[in-house]
Amino acid sequence: MKQKLLPALFAAGLAVAAAPAFAQSAGDWTLGLGVHQVDPKSDNGTLAGGTLPLSIDSDAKPSLTFEYFLRDNLGLEVLAAWPFQHDISVKGVGRVGSTKHLPPTFSLQYHFNDKGVVSPLLGVGLNYTTFFSEDTRGALEGANLKLGDSWGLAAHAGLDFRVSEKAAIRVDVRWIDIDTSVRVDGVRVGSANIDPLVYGAAYVMKF
Repeated sequence: MKQKLLPALFAAGLAVAAAPAFAQSAGDWTLGLGVHQVDPKSDNGTLAGGTLPLSIDSDAKPSLTFEYFLRDNLGLEVLAAWPFQHDISVKGVGRVGSTKHLPPTFSLQYHFNDKGVVSPLLGVGLNYTTFFSEDTRGALEGANLKLGDSWGLAAHAGLDFRVSEKAAIRVDVRWIDIDTSVRVDGVRVGSANIDPLVYGAAYVMKF
């Protein structure tokens, strides 16, 4: 068995070594098409002076990334997505509303081992999140719910698995600082600390 396995592994290694690299040079740009899930942290803030703990659920939507390489392996990326939608609940009360949001994120990121089969990346950046289409129900039925826009830092880590000279499969995760004020009928009643992990996969093409 070992006599058959070693030549097979050696041949596989040669095939990988001979495959074209998914390298990124200054002036290159990439387009990524994928699906990502926004998963808010478990403690999402409180309303009414800290007496009503919030709970915000997760959602997954198609995503889009565009990255321009300022120099070899160093890129500036923009993340966009189809609007995410989240149900908002108050613990002990139940679901009280929902909201949609768009979280465009700008990241400066470095790609390691760009000539290898697996290329890690790390990035830091800035997020802007805008909320819209707020809806109320249950205990807040008929009230005017408004969530304020948010600016915050973002961190990004991922792995690119090369499939050709011009394409890779990327799996990645981001942490985004999203904090928003909560107003009901124009009165601020608390804050929502969403601070989600955003994770998913994408097909990345180099141009």
